[in-house]
Amino acid sequence: MTDEPQPELRWAPLPPKPSNRGRIWLIVGLSVAAFLVAAVLLLFLLPRGGDPEPSASGTPSPSASPTASATPTETPSATPSPTETATTEPTPAPDPSMTPITTPPPQVDPSIGVFRDTVQGWLDDALTGLDIVAESSGQDAVDVVDTLQNDAQRLSEAVPPASIDSDWHATVGAYAQALSDLRSAVAAGGDASGATSAALSAADAVRDVVGL
Repeated sequence: MTDEPQPELRWAPLPPKPSNRGRIWLIVGLSVAAFLVAAVLLLFLLPRGGDPEPSASGTPSPSASPTASATPTETPSATPSPTETATTEPTPAPDPSMTPITTPPPQVDPSIGVFRDTVQGWLDDALTGLDIVAESSGQDAVDVVDTLQNDAQRLSEAVPPASIDSDWHATVGAYAQALSDLRSAVAAGGDASGATSAALSAADAVRDVVGL
């Protein structure tokens, strides 16, 4: 047995151990990622404003108490409001009394020239109508005198200037009376020449007042 060859022992280099750096970096990366995820979740879950949001349980209790207390206090205050409106309604009553107080503006005193132009047509018709009455008789003369009396009424209603007011109304009144006498004479069918001459003289007196 001693003759058998013994194995020869030789020193050989040991195989290198596998490096654990990859595992270490992997663990570090996973821990950093977990930390970032936790930080992001905290940012979203925590309120962003400075004041904390009121909880749902606390909101109804204060809100319900003031509303309930405010509504009964306001309802009695609203009840006297109709009494105030009733007191204010009779106040506008004096308004209709103010409307009839309004007076029209005073009339402007016309000049003699303007007034003459206004009445000249009726005074010219007076001369023409009296000439017709002097040449006619019966109902035709009566109709003409009636027309002249209507014109005399318009002359009396015209507003003359203040400077000739008294003379105007006096002469127009005399002319109207002369026409009344003339109509009576014409309607009677007698001689109306004297009444016609008196009416012509009265008409000329009216025309003289306005300068015709």
